[in-house]
Parts: sequence; C-alpha cells; structure tokens
Amino acid sequence: MVLAAGLGVRMRPITLTLPKPLIRIGGRTMLDRALDELAAIDVTEVVVNVHYLASLIEAHLQGRTRPQIAISPEPVLLETGGGVTNALPLLGHEPFFVVNGDVLWCNGPQPSLRQLADAWDAGRMDGLLLLHPTATACGYSGPGDFFPLPNGRLQRRGTRASAPTLFAGLQILHPRLFVDLPAGAFSLNVLYDRAIAADRLFGVLHQGAWCHVGTPTDIPVAEAFLQTHSDDGNHATAAERRAGE
Repeated sequence: MVLAAGLGVRMRPITLTLPKPLIRIGGRTMLDRALDELAAIDVTEVVVNVHYLASLIEAHLQGRTRPQIAISPEPVLLETGGGVTNALPLLGHEPFFVVNGDVLWCNGPQPSLRQLADAWDAGRMDGLLLLHPTATACGYSGPGDFFPLPNGRLQRRGTRASAPTLFAGLQILHPRLFVDLPAGAFSLNVLYDRAIAADRLFGVLHQGAWCHVGTPTDIPVAEAFLQTHSDDGNHATAAERRAGE
C-alpha cells in the first residue's frame, strides 16, 4: 500500500492545488518514485489511498501499467492507521508493504524494500519498520523516533531528548495487527505501541540515503540530495526506464 491521502499542510502553498505525493523531485513525482521501487522488486498489485485532491492523484495513476493500482477512497480522512484498515479488503491476508507516498530515499547495496522483505520473519514480527540514522538524515532536524534493541526489537524515544534512528516511511505490516481497533481515523502509532507491548515490533537499519521533504524550502535540498546520492546498478536503471515508459 502507498499512503497518498494526506493534506500536506506544511507544504502549502504548493499543496493548495497539488497533492504532496505529486510534487516532482528530480523530474519525477514522489508517488511515482515509490511505485517504481515497488515494481522494481516485482510487487504487482498496489493499493493507493486518496482523499485530498483525490481526482488529481487518480488521473495521474491512470497512465500507469506497472504495478496494477487499486484506489482506496477516503471520503473522510482516516489518517495512516484508519487508511490502512479501510484498505484491508483490498490487501488480503498476508503481510504487505506500506510506503509513505511522500518519502524520498535512495537504495543502498540492495533495494531498500528488498532489504525489508529479506529481514521479515512472520513468526516473530507483526511489524517491521525501515529505520534511518537520525544523524545522517538529509534535511532532518528532529529528535528521532526509536532505539533499536540488540535483538532487533524497537523501543520508543519516550521522554528522552533524542533517539538514534527515525522511521523512514517504509514498513511491512501483518493483517493480524488490525483487530479491535478504534473506529474512524487513527494513527499507525496505535499499532506500533500494541506491537511493542507484545515484543513484536522490529526495525532494520537502512543501508542507503534518506531525505526529509516537509516544506517548500526542503525541495531544493531534496533536489541536491538526488544529485549527490543515486541508486547504483541495474535496479536503478530499470526503475528509471519504467518511469519513462
């Protein structure tokens, strides 16, 4: 699933007329970059949720043939947790990727999504988050999110001033997390806390580069980031080739 329903308030005035996932960085929309990366590791079916300026996203996606896209409309904004819950009938009963539609990353030695998939262990995990070191996150000045424990499980930053890693916007979730949930809108953080309490939320450290894109002033930083960091090898070539189809 790719999350693309948000309001993009911090990106105004650009997002007054354009949904944030359709902002172009390095000549391609952030939404297309996420979809290309999923297609590059042979994900064939993707659900995209829409709410704000939904018609623009739907029109943009009509031209794509890979991966196959199903739209999950949200007449009322459901936030991240409610949005995924709403889309569960389209996602099936197996673990699935969830990717933020406005995240910008470059792969390391292997595709970042493949890194997540290789680390997934359904016997131990209900959720697996891609983490990036707070210190090397381009354009990011926040306090971070998680402390990875030696066994791979995650601990919240809590009241501490900072944490060594941040959530990079890519994850794998198991449908069994989505039971006995609040009605309507809620954050995926509700599920993360549930999984932490059960010792079933894990993280894997990103091997590539990552850039925060939150406000209009971040766009030139993101453009420079892409010029400095690029995906190497056949994977990147294939993704760029698909973008031009």
